[in-house]
Amino acid sequence: MDRNISLNVPFKEKVPLSELTSRMKRFLNEMNKDYPDWEMAVIFSKVNMYYFTGTMQDGMLVIQRDNEPVLWVRRSYERACDESLFPSIRPMNSYRDAAENIKNFPDTIHIETEVVPVAMLQRLQKYFPFKEVSSLDRQISKVRALKSKYELSIMETAGKLHARLLEELVPGLLHEGMSEAEFAGELYSVMMKEGHHGVSRFAMFDTDIGLGQIGFGESSIYPCFFNGPGGNYGVCPAVPAIGSRERRLRKGDLVFVDLGFGVNGYHTDKTMTYVFGGSLPEEAVKIHKKCVEIQERIAERLKPGVIPEDLYNSIMDSLDNNFLKNFMGFGNRQVRFLGHGIGLHIDEWPVIARGFTEPLQEGFVFAVEPKKGIENIGMVGIENTFVVTCEGGRCITGNNPGLIMV
Repeated sequence: MDRNISLNVPFKEKVPLSELTSRMKRFLNEMNKDYPDWEMAVIFSKVNMYYFTGTMQDGMLVIQRDNEPVLWVRRSYERACDESLFPSIRPMNSYRDAAENIKNFPDTIHIETEVVPVAMLQRLQKYFPFKEVSSLDRQISKVRALKSKYELSIMETAGKLHARLLEELVPGLLHEGMSEAEFAGELYSVMMKEGHHGVSRFAMFDTDIGLGQIGFGESSIYPCFFNGPGGNYGVCPAVPAIGSRERRLRKGDLVFVDLGFGVNGYHTDKTMTYVFGGSLPEEAVKIHKKCVEIQERIAERLKPGVIPEDLYNSIMDSLDNNFLKNFMGFGNRQVRFLGHGIGLHIDEWPVIARGFTEPLQEGFVFAVEPKKGIENIGMVGIENTFVVTCEGGRCITGNNPGLIMV
């Protein structure tokens, strides 16, 4: 098949070949280190496919230890060739086409066990006669955690747009009597005009978030299925995210906005709070300022060599029991982390939490989000995105401390 396909779409920015080559090389190094005898890996998820090939198609990336990796595409081969600089892209109608071009099949293949359905695995096994399956999720996560200058430049662009959105534009969108859902609609429209790529992607299984978490007052501490500190009423039980059509903005409300902003596939994460047409109790303001202080303390320690678990423990151990009540959640729903990696997914490895014991590296990127729920008021606190550097975390999403008066 002819690789010299051009669909004449001039605005498409291709991932540089040097990026794709570096990513594959680092992945192979991780596989060789963790699985010295590995022979074949197969990648199905579109986000990982994009990371390694620069295109996102219906197909699979077959990586063999001793052969050139091949991106097999069912739909659309033409688009894949137009978008990607990946060296080897081939069309297929079914897995049989790929199998016929592979001479030897190992007993074990490595796949994304977090995302590949059993039915898909069974269809693959019909033509790929493997016996065992092993995970490569951790190896990919470790490779993706370390951002290149190319990736950081995209995230920095997202961060600047994110800061402008939440610190400058949102106050002009809020008006008395609007519903959370109406606010979400207006916010999404502005985001698209400002350059948002349109979706917020999560690695968490079967998670639909769409825009983010938006809450007026007590809505922001309502129980939520999502593994984060905040919440909201949602549209209905079938769509428990976005915002309620019934909860309307009233004078004196705390407004909680937690959302990602994406550019060219990469996200930043930021939370900003607003006080609409009134003021909050002094104690609530005090608690919010304490959360901002915690964010600054965490950011100071985002340096190469720091152990995420140690950072988490030191911060949590420094807080008294009174403050810990409803910290990072509300009621029975409190999360056990202070921040998370971010990139092509909003929730990436590693996490600032117990159990994460591998040292940070320069070029890791974290969303840091100390927050605390307050009864009858809502979720106060803050979130920003930081790049790990030798001087500490460098914020790329602005520096407004929140509780913006509207």
